[in-house]
Amino acid sequence: MNRAARFFKSGNFCKRIPVMHILYFLLILIAPFAGVNLLFLLSVVLFLGIRFSGNSFFCDRDIISLTFSLTIMLFVSVISGGSSYNYPFYIVLAAFAIAAVGNHKTSFSETDSVPDFKLRRRRIKKRSFSILWSSAFLALRIAAAFFAASWIVYWQELPVSYNMVFFIAVIGAVTGSLFESIPSKIDKNISVPLGAGMTMWIFEDFRYWVPPEKMVIALVFSFFLGVLAYRAKIADVSALLSAALLGVLIIVFSKLSWFLLLLTFFILGGGFTKYKYAYKESIGIAQAKDGIRSYENVFSNSTAALALAVAYGVFPEHSLPIVYAYMGTVATATGDTLASEIGTTAKGRPRMITTLRLSEPGVDGAVSLLGEFAAIFGSAVIGVLAYLLGVSDNFILTVLITTAGGFFGTNMDSLLGATLQKRGVLSNSGVNFAATFAGAGISAVLYFLIT
Repeated sequence: MNRAARFFKSGNFCKRIPVMHILYFLLILIAPFAGVNLLFLLSVVLFLGIRFSGNSFFCDRDIISLTFSLTIMLFVSVISGGSSYNYPFYIVLAAFAIAAVGNHKTSFSETDSVPDFKLRRRRIKKRSFSILWSSAFLALRIAAAFFAASWIVYWQELPVSYNMVFFIAVIGAVTGSLFESIPSKIDKNISVPLGAGMTMWIFEDFRYWVPPEKMVIALVFSFFLGVLAYRAKIADVSALLSAALLGVLIIVFSKLSWFLLLLTFFILGGGFTKYKYAYKESIGIAQAKDGIRSYENVFSNSTAALALAVAYGVFPEHSLPIVYAYMGTVATATGDTLASEIGTTAKGRPRMITTLRLSEPGVDGAVSLLGEFAAIFGSAVIGVLAYLLGVSDNFILTVLITTAGGFFGTNMDSLLGATLQKRGVLSNSGVNFAATFAGAGISAVLYFLIT
């Protein structure tokens, strides 16, 4: 066997030369001329050929997984063609480009904790470099998604604005990177393109976009704040990217002040998590991972806020009730977090919200007088800040409705914890998710009743 043959057989060809990335690029270049139907047939043949060839040229399962994802997305695009819920061809290629850029390297994973002081200092330097690299990598993914989608739009003369293309490229790149950061048994070359593609499809259907410069400012601002939370050890990488995604969407669909209001919840929550942390840890009720939040905490407490911010941009004629519902959901998340973190440190034993019987601190559904006051305080802070930030222009109405919505939403969280969570129907994240929507609903109803 000659040297060239050994080079190909060993797989070094794939490791030393980015040949697959060149092939991915060529695939995107021919896509608008081949069309979705022909490209789907080619992807099926390519997937089957790779899967069963056993050729060492295809070094690992990354290539198989990415080809499988492309085939799935093209299949959905083909069968949905002509319907009112068509999965656009240009979004398929944009999602593929996002995954293809990171096909051989995970750039959004955390480094393990190191006990030794000197090694910890090295880890901090490595983390700083990782953040810098991840920022550049995210920008590269945005550029790849924008190019792939624009290439299809240009040659197929689709009636799609390039501003719109850039808008969904940013959303898709951040979403794909978020899926990459979430620990999962699912191959990243499946979860990243499918997750990014579905998210872009959802927002493409709104036909809503903002100028690219506003989108870039929103991304840089929200990503920077996420990095600060990460460096302050109140958020992990998945929470950083979740906050960046939320920040971009909330800022572009509503206003910067709306995101700042939600950011207040994360700051207060992270700060009060550290309140008497040693004591809470000693009795076994402290927040896990030293109080560091993950994507689950971000989305379970902020999905209602995101939905309302999007609704504000899409349905401006209903802006007033949406504003008060938004303040109510942020107040619920804040009030519940403060009630949990402060209330569990009360000297007396709490009582179950369903029976009023004495209970142990930290039990789902257990409430205390200190916790109730903490919920009122946290909700009122959100109401006052909402007025100061200009989210609402009626001080008394804002504070009244926001505090009431947050207080009732917090107690709805306790009620669900004592019933559905205790029975295993809902997880803690599920309870937070439901309670924040309840707080939003209560605030909206109060707005209609009062006005």
